[in-house]
Amino acid sequence: MKELETLTGTFTSHSKGFGFVTVEGYSEDFYIPAEQTGNAFHMDVVEILPDPGPKRGQRRTAKVLSIKSHGITRLIGTFDQAKNMHFGFVIPDMAKLSQDIFVPGEASMGAVTGHKVVVELTSYGSRNPVSGFRSPEGKIVEILGHVNDPGVDVLSIVKGYDIPMEFEKAVLDQAARVAKPVSDADRAGRKDLRSLRMVTIDGEDAKDLDDAVSVSYDGTFYHLGVHIADVSNYVQENSALDKEAKRRGTSVYLVDRVIPMLPHALCNGICSLNAGEDRLALSCLMKINDKGEIVDYEITETVINVNQRMSYTVVKELLSDETAISREEYQKYAYLLEDFRLMEKLAGLLRARRRERGGIDFDLPECQILLDEKGFPSYVGPYDRNEATRIIEDFMLAANETVAEHFYWLEVPFVYRVHGAPEEDKFRMLSGMISNMGYSLKTTDRSGNKVGSGEIHPKEIQKLLDKIAGTPEEAMISRMVLRSMKQAKYSDVCSGHFGLACKYYCHFTSPIRRYPDLQIHRIIREQLRGRLNEERMEHYREILPGIAEHSSKMERRADEAERETDKLKKVQFMSMHLGEEFEGIISGVTAWGLYVELLNTVEGMIHVSKLPGDYYYFEEKSGDMVGEATGKRFQLGMPVKVILDEVDEAARTIDFSLA
Repeated sequence: MKELETLTGTFTSHSKGFGFVTVEGYSEDFYIPAEQTGNAFHMDVVEILPDPGPKRGQRRTAKVLSIKSHGITRLIGTFDQAKNMHFGFVIPDMAKLSQDIFVPGEASMGAVTGHKVVVELTSYGSRNPVSGFRSPEGKIVEILGHVNDPGVDVLSIVKGYDIPMEFEKAVLDQAARVAKPVSDADRAGRKDLRSLRMVTIDGEDAKDLDDAVSVSYDGTFYHLGVHIADVSNYVQENSALDKEAKRRGTSVYLVDRVIPMLPHALCNGICSLNAGEDRLALSCLMKINDKGEIVDYEITETVINVNQRMSYTVVKELLSDETAISREEYQKYAYLLEDFRLMEKLAGLLRARRRERGGIDFDLPECQILLDEKGFPSYVGPYDRNEATRIIEDFMLAANETVAEHFYWLEVPFVYRVHGAPEEDKFRMLSGMISNMGYSLKTTDRSGNKVGSGEIHPKEIQKLLDKIAGTPEEAMISRMVLRSMKQAKYSDVCSGHFGLACKYYCHFTSPIRRYPDLQIHRIIREQLRGRLNEERMEHYREILPGIAEHSSKMERRADEAERETDKLKKVQFMSMHLGEEFEGIISGVTAWGLYVELLNTVEGMIHVSKLPGDYYYFEEKSGDMVGEATGKRFQLGMPVKVILDEVDEAARTIDFSLA
């Protein structure tokens, strides 16, 4: 590389004025000092000139030469009207932005102080030392409501991630036209499974029921049916519905709302497997031996009629403690009890088979957040998976693997769910951190010889998870392992799934809420009907790489919005407990302080300056915070008692001190 060649990348700003530029092909970002940002705005595509090679151990620096394009055109923020003036400023929600947005009076839409607004940028301002400082300017294009209005806080996050909420009239009209009851013509050519006993098992408040299961045992083999709503029958390729579903990529599940991929007429109506109603489905019918091996299967178009809509809670109670439910409920579901026991046994066989080959089972407690009528969090705590949720997970995994392998060997274009092996340096760092807690990760070279670094098999990760099961540090180490691994994504190339330790995997089971599932349903139906000719395969070869990339991007956007919403509600919840003492565990150690996770899943930080009795520094080799005079150490996994000092809703941060 030439030392002084110019490069093009994406600028990420910092609230203190400096920034970083990410350039494709470079493992490390370029640091841009505040005086060298050249008026670049957050997420701008910029041309930079790197400085000559950095000194040993220092980050490479550069200066911005020009701005190629702006990455942000709209922002979400809080309007602040200047006192006795006809203008105001929008304070951006985005913490990375150091400048407020100036809004002339005629561009304010009548907003008043405290309104959450969407502001469209008309000027990106200037920090030029010659012409002087000038704030970015904008015009308000939407008022979301007052900052204290219920739901406005979450709506601001939704708008900030540019997640579409409303459907256009053409999409709604088309949904209404196609959402007709199943007719004789719809049933023609499909396998009729309406006499087969089956159930849906979902959360109590679920409305989009897109998977049903059936199970039986003939004395030698288990017969498992996974029946998935045939959404592709109603959403035709390149229709208004399809284009909107593709644009959204996924439904978004937030603490106070669901933003669906498809209109309610479909996702809660004709495509929802409601009990007692005929529905069109794609079914994966599997024959499984007593070792949990799938020895035969059939993938086919079906018509089904679900017998009972079940919840995870009721199924769990039926399996573990029948006395936990009322006599009326027990009598209502008694005819299904043997089915549920059979499901539990079969799921255990499938799970054991997957673990035997090295599949990783992250049994992490999810966070449950309950809101009151004003949208304020009334409860925050762990929401553990139970046996009923595991049954459905195991059955869906079996169907997804079966479908993926079948279409891989047909050598037709397809969308797979792939997960690469972890990067070596990340796992080396993880291994060092957990060794301080008395655990280890065995890595091997390609010959199987144990070495200090090298490849790791998913089986070794599962062994670690088994060792920490039931310990206080289980959740924390599990999250550390998860963060060290690559992110799963969609791809038209079948490269395997590391976490599941399988060669073939796809998402087949949720076409109501995931576009890749809907896309592969189309391919499956065309193949089943003999229509997947060379012309159609060439069509899919052309479009699937783009669909996989876009779907992965939309999935990440949804995940980020969900995380930000949860963080916001956790901060709001903790704001009612200032000054109180909590038990927690050290979940992260950095140069600037200790991160502590409480028993209720809330995480906050103790700044290094708040650690009493000594001057503490971060020891990179061990990953500990060490007292210079006393030698006292704070380590990952160490239990601590903390006092809640401060919360910042805007920054979504929580600050503790040691109790």
